[in-house]
Amino acid sequence: MEHNRFLSNQMDVILDTTKYKYFDQHPYPFAQIDNFLDNDFLDQIYAEFPKLNSSKWINYKHFNENKFGNTKIDSFPPKIKELITYLNSEVFTRKLSEFTGIAGLISDPLLEGGGLHQTPRNGFLNIHADFTAHPHHKSWRRRVNLLIYLNKELQPEWGGELEIWEKDMSKCVHKISPIYNRCVIFNTDSDTYHGHPDPFNCPEGESRKSIALYYFTDEKEDLKVKGTDYKSRPQDSSVKRFLVFLDKKALAIYHYVKVKTGISDTFVSKVLGLFNKKLK
Repeated sequence: MEHNRFLSNQMDVILDTTKYKYFDQHPYPFAQIDNFLDNDFLDQIYAEFPKLNSSKWINYKHFNENKFGNTKIDSFPPKIKELITYLNSEVFTRKLSEFTGIAGLISDPLLEGGGLHQTPRNGFLNIHADFTAHPHHKSWRRRVNLLIYLNKELQPEWGGELEIWEKDMSKCVHKISPIYNRCVIFNTDSDTYHGHPDPFNCPEGESRKSIALYYFTDEKEDLKVKGTDYKSRPQDSSVKRFLVFLDKKALAIYHYVKVKTGISDTFVSKVLGLFNKKLK
């Protein structure tokens, strides 16, 4: 595939220029790249982005998170599937390795935790560092996140900024608005804290839309099981701090079971859905 079918015409030059700034960012390497995709192609992506009433979405809803996700690439509309196939290709992962300085990056055909994301009104994602090892490939270490935002009608008062926090969680260092055709790339480690913790204040029927790709390196040996590490903010109440911690511990148990059994988020979501119906 020719990359210019997807990326904007100047993206090779932009990536080459930006990569030198990438390593100097504080508190960890990241880049904000606007006009990442070809505009005409992105408009086609936007037009076919699935509505929230689609049965393909999984609702990730617990104390630390309220959003929808879809990792099933076979269910994606044609243009979205085409784009993700390219972003997972060897051509692009080589480009990303050069950009981040991380040799041997590999993509995830399972899109574990990634794929399509959509946050409705009052949705949020508390500050966290992502899981560091792939739950179904035990030697794969998570190294890089790539996010592409598709929020064409975004208004400043809606919020939804991606927050990047100090490694000691003392303060937010950067806020990145999820505007249309903005790409954010950043290294992932056990202390690369980020999220959008305040409820998204969009009108009913609107949402915060993104495409998320995660990249790994194969460490050739099994890695320690470590789930998503949610953190409370300095301004959070003692009650909220306790609930953030409690929910994190519950999710750590689920992540451990997921690694050991191969259970999928889709299966668990269906079970919880049936359980909730019986309670009503």
